[in-house]
Amino acid sequence: MELDPSDMPGERAGAASAAAAGFSWQGFYTLFRKELLRFYKVGFQTIAAPVLTSLLYLLIFSHVLEERVEVYRDVRYTAFLLPGLVMMSVLQNSFANSSSSLIQSKITGNVVFVLLTPLSHREMYAAYVLAAMVRGLIVGAGVFLVTAWFAQLSFHSPAWILLFAVLGSAILGTMGLIAGIWAEKFDQIAAFQNFIVMPATFLSGVFYSVKSLPPFWQTLSHLNPFFYMVDGFRYGFFGVSDIAPGISFVVVAATLAVASAVALRLLASGYRLRL
Repeated sequence: MELDPSDMPGERAGAASAAAAGFSWQGFYTLFRKELLRFYKVGFQTIAAPVLTSLLYLLIFSHVLEERVEVYRDVRYTAFLLPGLVMMSVLQNSFANSSSSLIQSKITGNVVFVLLTPLSHREMYAAYVLAAMVRGLIVGAGVFLVTAWFAQLSFHSPAWILLFAVLGSAILGTMGLIAGIWAEKFDQIAAFQNFIVMPATFLSGVFYSVKSLPPFWQTLSHLNPFFYMVDGFRYGFFGVSDIAPGISFVVVAATLAVASAVALRLLASGYRLRL
């Protein structure tokens, strides 16, 4: 039975109305902390393993292509590769955190304990996505610290670096939330990651410049929002990019707005959550 605030006298009615319209910081923090502890408890798997994988990518690709590929003038291939690997780690781990958390909660049945709490869809969205961003950014920082020894990097525009890292992790955290809501079993999450996230990441210019591609593939790459995340992030290091950073920012911000609207709508409706 729902209570109508108009039926309550004075202060109780005002408090109920404020609670209905406001944001429960305590509820948000509780769910956010739970999500942080979830990946922290298995940090060897969620943080150390992705860092090691990126290091192996660097060692293999830099060894094979260092003397054969020059993407930007006066920028060694290893230096060019480092920001791409960092951003790839940020994106993939942000997606993995929110998607795996939600699908595990659905399959084990404990998602009901989240739904029973007085959390709004906005608070749930903020907690899941922010926790995914934290994991993605931590892994990205770890990859940078481990790989930065292999090449000398400049920091042309640190603000662009931070901006694209934050926006990229937010987008993939949101996409992971959407995938976790949509999926009903682990196979569907794996399909979403293997057929959407992974190809979009590898075809975003992590290992190459899009300008080196034939015209058709350049045009196709420009339809991939992941390309703008990686290209804008790389611009922050070298001051050169395939696309102007302002354009990349607009595309990335628009992608985040659309993905967030979809995720909030799904959470508000209880789609595949309230069975």
